[in-house]
Amino acid sequence: MTIIRADIFGSPNIGVYCFACEGWAAVPAGTPLGKKKKFSECLKVDLCETNIASSNLLGIMVAGNTNGLALPHIVRDYELEAIKKSSKINAEILQDEKTALGNLILANDHGAIVDPSFSTSTIRKLEEILQVEVIRGRISGFPYVGSLAVATNKGAITSQSIKEDERQAIQDVLKVQVESSTINGGVPFIRSGLLATSHGAVTGPLTVGKELMAVSQVMGL
Repeated sequence: MTIIRADIFGSPNIGVYCFACEGWAAVPAGTPLGKKKKFSECLKVDLCETNIASSNLLGIMVAGNTNGLALPHIVRDYELEAIKKSSKINAEILQDEKTALGNLILANDHGAIVDPSFSTSTIRKLEEILQVEVIRGRISGFPYVGSLAVATNKGAITSQSIKEDERQAIQDVLKVQVESSTINGGVPFIRSGLLATSHGAVTGPLTVGKELMAVSQVMGL
């Protein structure tokens, strides 16, 4: 179980460009081979190199767990095919006008919490894809639950301004301990600087000691 610090294309915002869940991760096209190997070994994942809608902002647009991956309707056919070939995880297009799914969905293998504005039909479809209970919720009063937190099957880290009722809701549905922190030296958008699985974590290079300690303790690494 390892924690490493790394950038992507010179940016500390690795969670904006990359996505990880238990067993699978995606990095943008053009990611150096050495970095792909480092990420794969640290997180213990199969790794896919692709873009979404010709964009390298994968972390913003992909959400999922070991049961399924939810992709925005703007994904191109060849990108979807590459994702399906890279993993045994079922990947499906979520037919919803929203495309920043990674920012709006927080999930692990036990449950998921999503932007409250998702329709009931979209939530039902997400439950089919992820095969877990999906509830509406917020973090710090905001609907961007996927950008303000990262969750694995061992724990979840959220922004420090989370309200107690929001924390309890996340704990109830994800069935893990929820603690708050920052990333990359004080950034509240945890997803922007953190990739994590039950086996390891990759943080942005600006992440400081107390933030690394929070990742280690909460994620059980």
